Amino acid sequence: MSQIFNWDLLQSFLAVARTGRLTAAARRLGVDHSTLSRRLAVLEEALGANLFNRALSGYSLTPQGEDLLARAEAMESTALAIQSDVGQGRSQVSGTVRIGTPDGFGTAFLAPVIHELTAAQPALHIDLVATPFGFSLSKREADIAVSLARPAEGRVHVRKLTDYRLGLYVALAAPAAWRGVARLEDAAGLPFISYIDDLLYTPELDYAPPALRTVEPRLRSSTLLVQHQACAAGAGLCILPCFLADPDARLVRVLPGLVNLTRSFWMIVHSDMRDLARIRVTGDFIADAAHKAAARFMPG
Repeated sequence: MSQIFNWDLLQSFLAVARTGRLTAAARRLGVDHSTLSRRLAVLEEALGANLFNRALSGYSLTPQGEDLLARAEAMESTALAIQSDVGQGRSQVSGTVRIGTPDGFGTAFLAPVIHELTAAQPALHIDLVATPFGFSLSKREADIAVSLARPAEGRVHVRKLTDYRLGLYVALAAPAAWRGVARLEDAAGLPFISYIDDLLYTPELDYAPPALRTVEPRLRSSTLLVQHQACAAGAGLCILPCFLADPDARLVRVLPGLVNLTRSFWMIVHSDMRDLARIRVTGDFIADAAHKAAARFMPG
């Protein structure tokens, strides 16, 4: 039974439980899938229980696996607390922090400044994942997540980063697409760029004003960055965050008094992770950077 308390076995179990796939868990742990499979077999033999239902679609927990998951996560929390307490006195932090962000925030704002953090903390490594999808902290898909919505529940610590403004933009080089537009109703007949409705990962991205709800976009994309580039190339009108669009000289904002939307960015950390030095330092950097850029996020 002593094998049960081999931390490598429990970490292996947690990785598979969170990803649902052997190959993905192996990549996360930095081992090959055959090694990971052997670890699971050793753990199941030591416990005398099947922990996973194995299928072509992936691994799902059995009732015994669900029970072990709760206990293993409690042990993981204790290990993280020990790591945090022991490292509190260090001026430098080390390790890897994975930051999950929306594509616009991660690419246009965080990527150009994150080097300031790594320069100040040479032993700190950052994985910046900027995608148009949400992140599960419980599955450890990210250590820090930036979200458009404040979570209503869960064992998480939430910190508001900033409000940000959105406006209606069009290519400066395509004046025919916006000249003479004085009302939203005038814009309704022009080519529009927007999100693909059934791929919206959060309701906060559904921000079309009521007067434009019936507009059928000519071009749709699941990512903000594609919309931005298409708009700048003259494909049509597009609602974009001002922090992304205003610095782009190829774009001009139209009807600023009529299309003036506000959303928010929230930083979310799992409660078990929030006091780790590397998480705390990284989170403070992101919050401070957003605070310094307040005029960029909320122009005017």
